[in-house]
Amino acid sequence: MDMPQGIDSKFRFILVAAKRARQLQAGARPLVQTQTRKVTKVAQLEVEAGLVPFETLEGVLNNGDKGKKSRSAK
Repeated sequence: MDMPQGIDSKFRFILVAAKRARQLQAGARPLVQTQTRKVTKVAQLEVEAGLVPFETLEGVLNNGDKGKKSRSAK
């Protein structure tokens, strides 16, 4: 499988498509025209077409200090 533009791994692709599939299942309108009625396939097609926006927390993940709680000495 070729990764769509902006998606760096299969894992991220699946996470984004799964979240979109949940939105579709809850009643969101599809962003692509397709014959299939399966929400998982529709979500995958939308992600492949680049119609599903997402953002990553790379700044937080690359800097080990952010996101960690610091403990004060007693």
